[in-house]
Amino acid sequence: MMIRSILKLAVLVFSAVASLAATSVVNAAEPLKIAFVYLGPVGDGGWTFQHNQGRLAVEKALGDKVKTTYVENVPETADAERVIRQLAVDGNKLIFTTSFGYMDPTLKVAKLFPKTYFEHATGYKTAPNLATYQTRFYEGAYLLGVIAGKMTKTNTLGFVGSFPIPEVIRNINAYTMGARSVNPNIKTKVIWVNTWYDPGKERQAAETLVAQGADMLAQNTDSPAVVQVAEEKKVHAFGWDSDMAQYGPHAELTANTENWGVYYIREAKRVLDGTWKPGETHWGIKEGMVVLKPLNPAVPPEVAKLFEAKMKAIVDGTLIPFSGPLKDSTGIEKLAKGAVMPLSDLMAINWYVEGVDGTIPK
Repeated sequence: MMIRSILKLAVLVFSAVASLAATSVVNAAEPLKIAFVYLGPVGDGGWTFQHNQGRLAVEKALGDKVKTTYVENVPETADAERVIRQLAVDGNKLIFTTSFGYMDPTLKVAKLFPKTYFEHATGYKTAPNLATYQTRFYEGAYLLGVIAGKMTKTNTLGFVGSFPIPEVIRNINAYTMGARSVNPNIKTKVIWVNTWYDPGKERQAAETLVAQGADMLAQNTDSPAVVQVAEEKKVHAFGWDSDMAQYGPHAELTANTENWGVYYIREAKRVLDGTWKPGETHWGIKEGMVVLKPLNPAVPPEVAKLFEAKMKAIVDGTLIPFSGPLKDSTGIEKLAKGAVMPLSDLMAINWYVEGVDGTIPK
């Protein structure tokens, strides 16, 4: 009897161990669940479209090691916190929230799910399980300005701004600085639409800028409406976030775009191999995260050559857009000759550089 009992116990123990081993194998084979929260629709032709291209790049690079999902059209309200929380509840272990207004909701949810990794685009608040990331997009904006400054016939540039936050002000300033580096007579007019994505408002702003004499248009909004207006009005524009040439084949001179995939792939790999850590990432042209699209043939050869030379200088560090001498729009010196703006000041910038018309709305 005792022998049978011992044998029976051994069988039970073996079965339990085998079951645990099988479970471990299944768990090891489970893909990393990654979620993305988008402000606009994936077909917006701009910001959200480009982030979604990054998501697709992760799937292509990592295959069955990952499983991605996304929620689009999430407003920067209490709805954002609800969506982010639900994605964590659903078992996503890496969550990217891709708009500035998601910063505080992401931070709140991160505190509730300490074993989930969160990443927020363009913000500045971090936590043990929350990282931030953004591009040095102003490098590309500076280069757009170089082309605009050389090709404008009116010396008036137009810029459609979304919200008056440092991220957008940096780009307006860089665009203007690039233009004035080759044409000191440049003035930039700005119209704020107080939205990231509203093709109607963006179109109206672009039309107003053209009526005010702007023959070179740039934007920090998400739809291709500005490029479409430029095509219709026979002026020039620049794609933003994504290549928008299909909406303005004659108007678009180049596009300042992001390659989010290089970053998303790196972060997914870090979670998979256990090396993920919080922090702040600021990548630009050198790292392949800011990509300028091929120039339109309408760009004169001498301008194209200058554009390429300045891009090379940015990559090798001999050209830093936010360096002195630099004055604000009222003529007050902000940076002495040879000085470089500290990153903390650049991330919090709230003033226009010389050459930008008007004042920043409160």
